[in-house]
Amino acid sequence: MRNTALTALIACRKTGAWSDGVLKDYIRRDKLDRRDAALASRLFYGVIQNQILLDFYIASLLKGKLKDLQPVVLDILRLGVYQLAMMDKIPPSAAVNEAVIQGKKFANVRASGLINGILRSFIRSADELPEPETLGVKYSHPEALVSLLEESVGTQLLEPLLMAHNAITPTVAQINPLIGQEQDVLRQWEEENITFAPHPWQELCYYLSGTGDLQERAFFASGSVCIQDAAAKLAVVAAGLEPDMQVLDCCAAPGGKSFAAAMEMNNKGKIIACDIHPHKMQLIEKGAQRLGISIIETLQQDGSKDVPSFHESRDVVFADVPCSGLGVIRKKPDIRYKNLDDMKRLPEIQLAILENVCQYVKKNGVLLYSTCTILRRENEEIIHLFLSKHKEFQGEIMQLPLELGMEGKTMVTLLPCSHHTDGFFIAKLRRIS
Repeated sequence: MRNTALTALIACRKTGAWSDGVLKDYIRRDKLDRRDAALASRLFYGVIQNQILLDFYIASLLKGKLKDLQPVVLDILRLGVYQLAMMDKIPPSAAVNEAVIQGKKFANVRASGLINGILRSFIRSADELPEPETLGVKYSHPEALVSLLEESVGTQLLEPLLMAHNAITPTVAQINPLIGQEQDVLRQWEEENITFAPHPWQELCYYLSGTGDLQERAFFASGSVCIQDAAAKLAVVAAGLEPDMQVLDCCAAPGGKSFAAAMEMNNKGKIIACDIHPHKMQLIEKGAQRLGISIIETLQQDGSKDVPSFHESRDVVFADVPCSGLGVIRKKPDIRYKNLDDMKRLPEIQLAILENVCQYVKKNGVLLYSTCTILRRENEEIIHLFLSKHKEFQGEIMQLPLELGMEGKTMVTLLPCSHHTDGFFIAKLRRIS
């Protein structure tokens, strides 16, 4: 499993591919059982989550410069130091010996000697290592990103947020009422030795652990559950859906909100799920079929391009727009290393989509805007600008679970450190004329 983690790290570095997809491919390639796959995942994500801190430790023990190391040697050192510094159940000797073997296999004998020396130095000086001077190094977030997050959450919540980004994230499963009864699903989980606990404020949702590859599980294949974070489900609940409504999901892939909406509507009415990419339409169709949903129709469509036939025809329009994704760093840790300059045009795109799809809302209908980011420039600022230009809409107070303590809000931001969800923004707007 160490070699699986290492080769996946190498692949991510070389191709720039997203970590979650790469790791799944390599676990399947190496045919790891559930236990080894779990350890490989822990190692892989642990290195990505703590990369800046690991480099800080390695640099303190290195005679030369970090940038002069062969890239694969640095990968191996990061993996070794992560095991030594942050995994107390792995014997230090095993971590060092495996790293040396990897050095010989993936680099050369000389590199393996360097790896051995640095890791053994780390063990000897573990109590004397320098302390990180910044939160960015301590929690492995680039300093520019730390500053950007602080602008949105404030100084008090900044460290808890960074800490939450590096925590192990539980899987949230929503029981599908269209397929089976809640008690039957819980009984099946017990029989399969899956650990579960009810979500504190989202009905029919449970935290799961010990599932392994969900796609290999009978309860998943049967369609009895939909995997979706509680915050994304909350956006659907906040819309106030009812059976027989006409709904449009403008940026639907991979389909989670459309699926949750169909369940809320008891599979009655119609949902048009749009996305710009053809292959994502197939993913939505396949997911709907697995979940026993028949009211979803997919359409390849750019959310910023007008469809005149949709004008004033929808009871609810979901605009879950493309965003920086900084609310899901805990699930996709490599997002933290994205170039922040690439995100600067997003508000322009988001507003363009919102101003286009608002035309599709019926009088007295709902426009539900959401993102999986916590940046104000992509959230509150977009809504304020939109409402200043569109007097036919106004914010509407959402009916949210009392446990959240968010009564009387027309816009809400959920945080991993405060609400144990992805970072997520939701705004509910009502068309009044």
